[in-house]
Amino acid sequence: MATKRNVSTVDSKPIIDEAIERNWEIPEFTVKDIRDAIPAHCFRRDTFRSLTYVFHDLAIMLALGYAATFIDKTPNMYARIALWLVYWTAQGVVSTGLWVIGHECGHQAFSPSKTINDGVGFVLHTLLLVPYHSWKYSHSKHHKATGHLDKDQVFVPKTRSQIGLPPRDQDPMPEGPHSAIEETPIVVLQRMFVMFVFGWPFYLLTNVSGQPYPGWASHFNPNCAIYDKTQFWDIMSSTFGVLGMIGVLTYCGQVFGSLAVIKYYVIPYLCVNFWLVLITYLQHTDPSLPHYRENVWNFQRGAALTVDRSFGAVLNYFHHHITDTHVAHHFFSTMPHYHAEEATVHIKKALGKHYHCDNTPFPIALFKVWKACRFLEDEGDVVFFKN
Repeated sequence: MATKRNVSTVDSKPIIDEAIERNWEIPEFTVKDIRDAIPAHCFRRDTFRSLTYVFHDLAIMLALGYAATFIDKTPNMYARIALWLVYWTAQGVVSTGLWVIGHECGHQAFSPSKTINDGVGFVLHTLLLVPYHSWKYSHSKHHKATGHLDKDQVFVPKTRSQIGLPPRDQDPMPEGPHSAIEETPIVVLQRMFVMFVFGWPFYLLTNVSGQPYPGWASHFNPNCAIYDKTQFWDIMSSTFGVLGMIGVLTYCGQVFGSLAVIKYYVIPYLCVNFWLVLITYLQHTDPSLPHYRENVWNFQRGAALTVDRSFGAVLNYFHHHITDTHVAHHFFSTMPHYHAEEATVHIKKALGKHYHCDNTPFPIALFKVWKACRFLEDEGDVVFFKN
């Protein structure tokens, strides 16, 4: 029978039982310690250089779209299917890179000018059906509370009680695994399909996987608890932008046919959704890393709970190294992506054992994380995933 643990309250002595059990050292460095280790030029934003990445991505996307116009002229049916699969995959990868640039604008990392950042970001994200300002504000909250169990905004873990398990002191297998929450392979694949294909739009619409808020918490609702009243018109303009893009797609469907819009835009858009959810999930979910509650959390400790993961040279390149330099991004979100690789070298040295990187091929890493990271304990200020 498990022993009952202390229950922590804010301002009481932190309860770090799990940290002690797992030999987890709570870091004591400061943000300044990390910043001082990075060359100053890594923080410089160059508008022209940033624009070259926009033109790079748009040029490839347009070239892929043009090349796709010849696919249906291919006489062999199997060749047509194969070529469409190649187009959808390639367009999804490159479009994700464009999304990353828009995300960088939201962090004010694209340019020293806020007007340029918000103008470019609004256009790029609207093209991809993202409410730019709405997501920018909620994403800022994620960065300000990364790894905080009660304040982080994305992939907020479920606790033992939330998934219906008995209290730890009444659980014959407190450390797991629990057969009650095991899933058959077909169920795993079904849940993965729903999460990776539809998880992103559902997050925007209903804040699924985010913190619980009263009422309709949505990136399209300016009056919900995610936002301040001063942000009302930014949320509305973002919503109007997405509605306008939907109008453009509807018009294209009338002119070119709905099937053409699905093949050229909708399926690559769903591929972008897949990459966005996969990247975010794997960067902030790992059985070796804990979450903190208020008594232990601070910004730098939360940022250090991010995992750098290489997705391979090709994906790293087209995704502008968002996956393999994400620790740097969480420490310094206004740093342009083209300096992040160099900064990561210095951050790795400065953090030492508190730098976390896992270059396991991402399909294998996904299944490992999916199986192992099911819930956290209801008590404790340092809590690790269990299954």
